[in-house]
Amino acid sequence: MTPFTAFAVYFIIWWLSLFLVLPFGVRSQAEDGSVAHGTDPGAPVRSRIWIKLLANTLLSALLFGLWWFVVHYLGYGVDDLPNFFPGNSDLS
Repeated sequence: MTPFTAFAVYFIIWWLSLFLVLPFGVRSQAEDGSVAHGTDPGAPVRSRIWIKLLANTLLSALLFGLWWFVVHYLGYGVDDLPNFFPGNSDLS
């Protein structure tokens, strides 16, 4: 696997896991009771985006490491997906 392919896989994992991390710890202005004039009540009080980006990077590194282990040490790849579960090898 080339470094570009590894980076592409990491980036896809990073981007998808970002949507898992973003909602954690969000408190809206309506929940906090301090809605600023002219803003949506559902807007976050503090987004803490840098903490979420760091958490997302760490989660993505963990998932990428798991993917790397499965591909390189267990020998599974994308071509093995149709045969991964028993009984599904005759898919056409």
